[in-house]
Formats: sequence, C-alpha cells, structure tokens
Amino acid sequence: MAQYAVNTGLKCGHSCTYCSTGTMIRTHEAFKELGLSSFDNTYALVDPDSPKRVAHDACRKQKRGLVQLCTLVDAWSPKAQKYDLGRRCLEAILSQPGWTVRILTKNTEVEKDFDVVEKYKSRIFFGLSITATPDKSDIMSVVEPNASFNSDRIALLREAHKRGFRTFVMLCPLLPGIADSPAQIKELVGVAVDSGVEEIFVEAVNPRGCGLKLTQDTLKSKGYHYEAANMDSIRYKKTGRGM
Repeated sequence: MAQYAVNTGLKCGHSCTYCSTGTMIRTHEAFKELGLSSFDNTYALVDPDSPKRVAHDACRKQKRGLVQLCTLVDAWSPKAQKYDLGRRCLEAILSQPGWTVRILTKNTEVEKDFDVVEKYKSRIFFGLSITATPDKSDIMSVVEPNASFNSDRIALLREAHKRGFRTFVMLCPLLPGIADSPAQIKELVGVAVDSGVEEIFVEAVNPRGCGLKLTQDTLKSKGYHYEAANMDSIRYKKTGRGM
C-alpha cells in the first residue's frame, strides 16, 4: 500500500457518472468559493501548480516511500494533460532519491510519458483502471465519456509489460449488469494475467452520493434499460431504504 498520495486537483473531467469523489471532498472550501457542486461531473478542477507543490514536499520529507498518483482524480485526464501534470509530478517526485510511484489512470495518453517511466522504471508501478470487457465499449462510453476505451487500456497495459515496466490493474467499478457476471470477471482477470501484471486490485462500488443514481438515469436516457434497472441492486439496502 502507498504511504503517500498526490492529487492534481479536485475534479478530473473524465465525467464518469459513477464517480464517488464528490462525496469525499464535498466540504472543500473551493466549491463554496467557486459556487460549484462537488457532485457535478461536467467540469474539471485541476491545480496547475501541483508539480511545484509536489517538488517541495518531495525534497522536504525525510521519511520516503511509495506515492499513489492519484487517489481522487486522474493525472492524465484531458485538463490535466493541458498542463502536463502527470509527467511533471512524476519528474518532481522521482528526481529525489528514495521515492517510488504507483501510477493509476484510465487514459491512454499516459503513453506519451513512457519515456519518463522508462527512465525510472525500477521505481514505478504502472497501472490502468479497467472497468469492463472490451465488448462493452458502447455502454461504457456513456458512463465514462472522456476516458479511453477499455480495449485501448488493455492494449496499453500489454505494451507496458513488453517494455519491461512493472504493472498492475485496478478492476473498478464492476457495475451490475455491465461487468459483474462470473464470465466477465473471469475474462478481465484473464486479461490481467495475460498482460503480465504483478497485482490485481478490485474495489467495491461506492454507493455514497448521487453517482449511482446519475449512472442509472444516464443509462436509461440512452436506452440501456436493463443495465439501468440493475443499478437498484446496489443503490438500495434490503430494507428498501435508499442509499
């Protein structure tokens, strides 16, 4: 597990309907100052000065270890790419001895920074978030519109392994009716193993906030009625009380 985390902002702009980050950061003063809601996934809120902050901390901290990049947002989301936040934060951390980094993204644009990963590959764990099997590309483009296709993420994971990078995969979220059947999970695990990953992580779907309701409404509006109905299986407790 990582001892430290770096986040390049508060909202990454991948616009994933299921995102639960808004629940965790809803009291952040930035939303009050800007008059925005943390639960609105239609915008990005990044910090262009993140690399400076990271460089300062990387030099100052005496106890060093593994850093997760990122935990709340994605350092290679479209708006983050505008400022090269992922690349610059990587360089800021790894220019100092004693640090290792775990990269997690769902955007294949990270490949543009493989030269940095290559330079520090003994100190980097490279990972991609895989959210469904490739045959679900159409439906996943509805619920995570600005993220890369899962088929492209899988291809990049394999390329990273070929380059000799240490890799892992995060299977999250495995949404009901979309990526939770035994056959689909077996396929995803098989893809990860065939891609040479060292670790496979699975994170439970977070029902807090309005993410699942938004996912359900979005799926229904796009004609995915079966998948939309399946959201109820995790949105409600057995008592029928809404979560």
